[in-house]
Amino acid sequence: MGAAVKAVELEAGGRAVRLSSPDKVYFPEKGYTKRDVAEYFLAVGPGITRALRDRPTTLQRFVDGVEGEFFYQKRAPKNLPDWIPTAEIAFPSGRPADEICPSELAAVIWAANLGTLTFHPWPVRSADTDHPDELRIDLDPQPGTDYADVVRAAHELRSVLDGHGLRGWPKTSGGRGIHVFVPIVPEWTFTEVRRATIAAGRELERRMPDRVTTAWWKEERGERIFVDFNQTARDRTIASAYSVRPRPHAPVSAPLRWEEIDDAEPDDFDIRTMPKRYADVGDVHADMDDHAFRLDALLELADRDERERGLGDMPYPPEYPKMPGEPKRVQPSRARHDEDTGG
Repeated sequence: MGAAVKAVELEAGGRAVRLSSPDKVYFPEKGYTKRDVAEYFLAVGPGITRALRDRPTTLQRFVDGVEGEFFYQKRAPKNLPDWIPTAEIAFPSGRPADEICPSELAAVIWAANLGTLTFHPWPVRSADTDHPDELRIDLDPQPGTDYADVVRAAHELRSVLDGHGLRGWPKTSGGRGIHVFVPIVPEWTFTEVRRATIAAGRELERRMPDRVTTAWWKEERGERIFVDFNQTARDRTIASAYSVRPRPHAPVSAPLRWEEIDDAEPDDFDIRTMPKRYADVGDVHADMDDHAFRLDALLELADRDERERGLGDMPYPPEYPKMPGEPKRVQPSRARHDEDTGG
């Protein structure tokens, strides 16, 4: 057996990046190594840099591969090269942090060398980190549902968006779900963008009540597709397009055209197959940055929901401070139990 290669240099966008322990296995079932991951990112370079450019980004790091422990690197590492920019973001608590903005391909490869498989960019740009420029909708299949159910919901969501002057770009989550990203004018706060997402989700739920839910509590969701509106809350992020997901066969989050989602098989997109697709069709979301839509119509829908249907805010994740107008964060079965026992 030959000696392990200690380090190599990869050329990325005109910059040499050192890759230590390139033969280290990250995906044991397939035998994929750190170098395989890095070369995958090189193959889809313009696509992933488009998805990350100028965005504060949390790194999901798997230093010992997908079968080991992982962690989320939110603050920029101390050994960050001076050619990788950062941007200050504020957590829900108000505490600030500097996150990296991997705005060139070399930064992606540098992060891959640290064991980064999945990039979690904020829906903002470094020039204005308080006003999102993307509305992101996560269609999350619940137990008893599958990708075909998500596809049906995604098509109806497209109709909801179109009816409110918006256009979405779909991608696989890397699992059974679908993410739909809508580029927007960076004019609204995180709270307002979340409110617009809730309104879109509720409209989708009204159209498909047996197939879609916005219920935050799992005990109320049933076998339906959950519109995870809290993925638009501050400091909640969704895996970027072209990110590698931590499953045994190294799937990736694959950008799709709307006409492709019916026949797509999410498991077919991985670090071995995506480079060929990318070579054949390029980045099918390349034109996203050419658009910026307004949320006025969805926010008007949110106002009508509250005024005419009594539908106000929804619970935030448990680690968030209590938000104005938010209902109690008590799961319904617990609330009923407390009422019955006089608690």
